[in-house]
Amino acid sequence: MVRLPKTRPWICPKCAAQPRAQRRRFASVATATASREQERTRLPLASHTSPAQSHDDRTLRQIFDSQAAWEEFSRRKRSDLHGRRTGLFQNIYLTAPGGFQQFAAVSLEKARKVVVKVLGISTTEGYKAVVRDMDRLSDLLCRVIDIADFVRSTHPDIRMRQAATESHALMFEYMNVLNTTTGLNDQLKKAMADPEVTKCWNEEESVVARILKKDFANSAIHLPPAERQKFVDLSNEVSRLGSDFVDNMEAETPYVHIDSTRLKGLDPRIVKRYKTWNKVALPAIGSPATAALRNVEDETTRWEIYMASRTSSRDQVHRLEELLRHRAKLAQLSGYSSYGEMTLGDKMARSPESVDNFLRALGEQNRGRVQSELSDLLRLKLKARLKQSDPRTNVTAITLNAWDKEFYTTRQLEHSRSKSRAPDFLSAYFSLGTVMQGLSRLFHRLYGIRFVPRETAAGETWNNDVRRLDIVDENDGHIAVVYCDLFERAGKNPNPAHFTLRCSRRLSNEEVEEAASANHPYDNAAEAATDGMASAPNSEGYLYQLPTIALICDFSVGPLTRPTLLSFREVQTLFHEMGHAVHSMLGRTTLQNVSGTRCATDFAELPSVLMEHFASAPEVLDLFARHWKTDEPLPYRLVQERKESDRRLEGGEIESQILLAMLDQQYHSSLPLSSNFNSTSVYQNVFNRYGSVPEPQGTRWQGFFGHLYGYGATYYSYLFDRAIARKVWNDVFQRGEKGAVSEGAGDTFRKEVLRWGGSRDGWKCIAGALGDESLSEGDVDAMGKVGKWGVKA
Repeated sequence: MVRLPKTRPWICPKCAAQPRAQRRRFASVATATASREQERTRLPLASHTSPAQSHDDRTLRQIFDSQAAWEEFSRRKRSDLHGRRTGLFQNIYLTAPGGFQQFAAVSLEKARKVVVKVLGISTTEGYKAVVRDMDRLSDLLCRVIDIADFVRSTHPDIRMRQAATESHALMFEYMNVLNTTTGLNDQLKKAMADPEVTKCWNEEESVVARILKKDFANSAIHLPPAERQKFVDLSNEVSRLGSDFVDNMEAETPYVHIDSTRLKGLDPRIVKRYKTWNKVALPAIGSPATAALRNVEDETTRWEIYMASRTSSRDQVHRLEELLRHRAKLAQLSGYSSYGEMTLGDKMARSPESVDNFLRALGEQNRGRVQSELSDLLRLKLKARLKQSDPRTNVTAITLNAWDKEFYTTRQLEHSRSKSRAPDFLSAYFSLGTVMQGLSRLFHRLYGIRFVPRETAAGETWNNDVRRLDIVDENDGHIAVVYCDLFERAGKNPNPAHFTLRCSRRLSNEEVEEAASANHPYDNAAEAATDGMASAPNSEGYLYQLPTIALICDFSVGPLTRPTLLSFREVQTLFHEMGHAVHSMLGRTTLQNVSGTRCATDFAELPSVLMEHFASAPEVLDLFARHWKTDEPLPYRLVQERKESDRRLEGGEIESQILLAMLDQQYHSSLPLSSNFNSTSVYQNVFNRYGSVPEPQGTRWQGFFGHLYGYGATYYSYLFDRAIARKVWNDVFQRGEKGAVSEGAGDTFRKEVLRWGGSRDGWKCIAGALGDESLSEGDVDAMGKVGKWGVKA
């Protein structure tokens, strides 16, 4: 029953080097021509008619583009706090490391009272409230775990990180106890079996009840006490093994020792950094090895580097195999044939067979592109060989090897890109402030929401560079808080991320009254009921705790003479992460278990992948893309050139993701239960059977596949949501006269997808958005149909 959602449902493989550990939750718990460009009528900027809206729009750009403007803005005091210091995210407990322990203790005390209440229910009226009570129980625990998970990975103070880690472990341990508390399961079953109870539940409550029921089943609740304890032990061991696997990625040979004369083509600065006398000790994994594979001219040297970079240590492979075995045992103990079967039951895929059908259909749809791309790369290799070799060279014997792909891909991209301007030419049109301004204008057009910069109180943020944005809806008012930590700094994790620090949830009158009667340090009962964090009534007057989000990027800080300028890829990344955020903002459910991104893993990536399409749409770029110095609009042909360049070798990237998804499915089948299970043999078999370029014998890359922990049996999700996002983009956002900034298209996507969070089956959301009822049941055929849509941009 205890199943915490991932803080980030996905870490884009293009952007991330390391995944974050998956968490569990209680109860569910990223062709226009020049003439067409001139003819196209530019859309007016987003309407900000009131003086307040216009001021917010200007301020939004200034606080991200001007350090002086930010310093002036951040010196302002929050008038509603009367100058007092608050804690992180306004949580009054989190002013110091010791506050985490107090926060956890207070939350546990409240949670135990809810457990006693649920176990004591004996009336029909009591059973009618059992889902809401269990949701509150989930929320009390997630309040601590969600913040702790963020702080332990992001906060610059090691004492705060340690305190957060300890609180996280304490709450996680309690959740495992709840997972195997038979009384809670019994009470839920009684409620679900009583028609007088269930007829009073709304759709959201019914969905959460079914989720709770499945979570209990997945926790082996039906087993005798000894076996339930075994389940808890196995779950804890999976958590430990997974963390060890993610934290200890290492190559069998950490460094490749190469004579410097063999590294012709590699950036001399990299060579110098790792050179001692005439020898270079090149790290086997990381950016230096990647740069070498892309640029070193000598094929034998590239082979040596490739082998080292694709061969993880034997200890790391052992960790992975232990993790897979324990997961398989956990599934077997719960009555499933495999971990994949156990995991996929509540996803859109529903079964490993459906995932296989999707991946095979997508692979078939992508095969022609891959073969065409590889033929182009082989021609480049043949041309290079003929320049270097005797004319009598047998060119028919030359093949494209795994260690050639990056090198010749780089050559092709260099040849295809325009030589008339610097690679970062587009950046001049993408200052961080204008991009944030553009996102606010886009969301205002599509969804009627906008970003309003808000002063923070002392202690509210973890770094002085963090900006707070309040999200304001034209009907519901204040609906969310977003903390933007977007600039690089020493020691900061470079991976982009979206964290949900607190989910949407409607607060009952009973909770507020309970808070009012308690001894608390807050100004009012509403603050006490939400630990001081953001809350507000909706348009109907119901009090909600507001979705509170942290958005993390690692953008380089520009010189004082100009703002921070983003590459086109960084613009896409910011749009991607903001797609997760808008799902959290608008998925304002009454129950937190299905709020925002707390939905099926293979549905959660859809809004973020869809947002990447918006990042390159001309009608969207018209809203904001201006030269930081001259204010000239962006010539769209430059973006079109970039898009065509990026798509040139997209087929190979898609095939790589298909192979990894297939490997993930194999690893989470029943294979790990076999006494002779060998993860390397499985890896070699998948890549050589389904890949277009053979993987050389001797590699053990699976030890670097960190997503296997956070996204076990669900790695296909990114491809799956890319296919759906492409279809939604074409059929919903590119049909009307206004294209991607159509209010009607935005209204459709909000009503059919975003507003539901996880409270509606993903297939029904997609069927509603596309107007295709044949998808609503989401069977094996539907999975194959999505695969045939493809993922080409």
